[in-house]
Amino acid sequence: MPERFYLDPYQRQLETTVVRHDDAGLVLADTLCYPLGGGQPGDTATLTLADGSTLAISDTRRNRETREILHITAADAPQLASGSPVTLTLDWARRHRHMRTHTALHLLAVVIKAGVTGGNLTAESGRLDFDIPEGMELDKDAIEAGLNALVAKDLAVSIQMTSGEALKTRPELIKTMSVTPPLDLPEIRLLEIDGVDLQPCGGTHVRSTGEIGRLLVKKIESKGARNKRVVIALAD
Repeated sequence: MPERFYLDPYQRQLETTVVRHDDAGLVLADTLCYPLGGGQPGDTATLTLADGSTLAISDTRRNRETREILHITAADAPQLASGSPVTLTLDWARRHRHMRTHTALHLLAVVIKAGVTGGNLTAESGRLDFDIPEGMELDKDAIEAGLNALVAKDLAVSIQMTSGEALKTRPELIKTMSVTPPLDLPEIRLLEIDGVDLQPCGGTHVRSTGEIGRLLVKKIESKGARNKRVVIALAD
């Protein structure tokens, strides 16, 4: 079953229970928190305990071996007993900026017709690195205009599911040159921006490009002979 941050990335609060809390982190029976991955930061949140006290979640990670989602608390925070009921409240303002920026980076890959060699985002900005062919010039104003034209179209953003085997037959959908999706998986998420983009992505996204708001191209810098980094930011 898909995880809750995929089922509804807009859900902000959840009643759940503690499975385990140790030095590695806090495991909950269910969570809204997206774990660090795919260039998107792990979520932060607040846990409210039965007595009304609160515990801050400063980061969210996934255990690579067990695939459990680990909620990171302060080193001196009290460890919660297994079975404790808690209310998880997502740091929504931060998550929503991640969603807007992540979808904006997909638009950036539409505007710039070149292979993507890397990327990252924060609540403040996002960047993609491109393998720019010889003779291709990147114009800051033109890129910004192209991005905001796609935002203004308010294109629907949706998720499709495919398999690794099916994706092998459509290699053109894999735009990131440095990272290939795990093609052995039975299910792989594809992000579709209506009419302009379809590619694998494990992040959280807004419902439509209009929700992103106006975008700024902050800078374009060289990161090698052909590698160009384009940094964008939300205008608000």
